[in-house]
Amino acid sequence: MYELKTKETDNSVIEFIENVKSLKKREDAYRLLDIFTETTGYIAKMWGPSIIGFGAYHYKYASGHEGDAPLVGFSPRKAKISLYFATGETKREELLKDFGKHTTGKACVYINKVADINVDVLQELINQSVIFLNGTYPNNHN
Repeated sequence: MYELKTKETDNSVIEFIENVKSLKKREDAYRLLDIFTETTGYIAKMWGPSIIGFGAYHYKYASGHEGDAPLVGFSPRKAKISLYFATGETKREELLKDFGKHTTGKACVYINKVADINVDVLQELINQSVIFLNGTYPNNHN
């Protein structure tokens, strides 16, 4: 059976951020930690070795695949900072128009630095994702 790699761990978020090599990325990680914490009201937790997640939900697909994931999160990766929001949330594309300099992947939004983006729009993206996932998966275990 498929084993989910990204699970909530007891690893220290602060220790993880302190080990980010780039000083600028480390500073941005602390800024994002503040923004995500203030916006969601959730305590940051490490998910897998490198994702800082906030809240949690349990999903189950029609295929039978199920698991747990953070409602929102980010990861200060070497090349870019990955931001994790709900996929399938229709307002995301609309909000991203005013977000600032970014690129998108299937599930992630990538930024170079916090200074490139509109923090108010980031907070809206975070809120939309939490609302969408709580509505889609109402039996969350936040």
